[in-house]
Amino acid sequence: MNEIYLDNSATTKMSERARQKMLSLIDKDYGNPSSLHKMGADVERLIDTARNIILSSLGILRGTKQELVFTSGGTEANNLAIFGTVFAKKRQGNEKILTTMGEHASVAEPLRFLEGLGFSVIYVPTKNGELDLDFIKRNAQGAILATFMHVNNETGALYNLKDAFSLVRELSPNAVLHADCVQSYLKVRVTKKSLGADLITVSAHKVNGPKGVGALYVAPEITKAKRLVPVLLGGGQELGVRSGTENTYGIVAFGEAVAEKYSSLGEITSYLTSLRDKLTCELSKIDGLRVNLPSERAPHIVSVTVFGIKSETVLHFLSSKGIYVSSGSACSSNGAKKVSPALLGFGLAVDEIDSTIRISFSCENTESDIFALRDALCEAVSRLARK
Repeated sequence: MNEIYLDNSATTKMSERARQKMLSLIDKDYGNPSSLHKMGADVERLIDTARNIILSSLGILRGTKQELVFTSGGTEANNLAIFGTVFAKKRQGNEKILTTMGEHASVAEPLRFLEGLGFSVIYVPTKNGELDLDFIKRNAQGAILATFMHVNNETGALYNLKDAFSLVRELSPNAVLHADCVQSYLKVRVTKKSLGADLITVSAHKVNGPKGVGALYVAPEITKAKRLVPVLLGGGQELGVRSGTENTYGIVAFGEAVAEKYSSLGEITSYLTSLRDKLTCELSKIDGLRVNLPSERAPHIVSVTVFGIKSETVLHFLSSKGIYVSSGSACSSNGAKKVSPALLGFGLAVDEIDSTIRISFSCENTESDIFALRDALCEAVSRLARK
């Protein structure tokens, strides 16, 4: 049976170029980058090369080492951005943080923890996949942190962070601005300038790199003013911001994956957009389902509600045909069923949320994959929908 992988927002297949780069290091470049001898220095140079590749992809051509902190993934980078920011400030009571209802768990859970400590978390509405700028204008004054995802991992909504951050900056000049770009990075152009962010999270395994590696961009003015403190304490690696011996193999493979994709980013965005639009067109012809269309959309994510069938049932049906999609974020390991805040914030009813799936592409997908998925969903609606 031919397998069709359409769950690339959960993770991507590691590219051959990144895999070969990682394998080439294992036998010869195994030194600790903190060691002062030649083997350590050689590995440190490899890490710095990867760091500069990723900084360049974010539009920072003459960055410094302090501007990119390697982590164990997007979750740790988001936690560092949030906790590192709020704990760098002296508590005054009832500090305000701006976010959205539909953030990834690696943002939502830290903020829930901070609410328990007395921080005031303000949730910006995202009806139809659009940040409510008027709401931000009314609520941004006095904020110490604004943390927004760039692309919603469940709806594919592409948020207008430039205007949102500009408003927060105007009303709260001292607020730190954090963009979670895990889902947008190397799908659309992501730069510090285009976002207006102080902190930017990226992750390797979403861009055909290895799992277990991420990074947090930190603007020089944040470092200079000591407005980000470490969350992990230890040997002071990554210039004192993130302790722990660096995952050399993963970091270098991350850099290789970024170099490969960034060189053809325009073509990647265009190709993914063509797949998205083709699928949207084909599914619009099927009675019994609806494509959920955000105001502005990322090129690689399509949210579909299949009326009368639970999403879990649709997933199992498609899986039996070798087609793999998702019902939302794949980053929870306990399998607990709960109403998706992202889909609720988008405007879906609770029963619609329970019947919604997510389809996400990579450049390895083809139009034939689109047609196979269309035919399988037609069959699912015909056979499984409650009449």
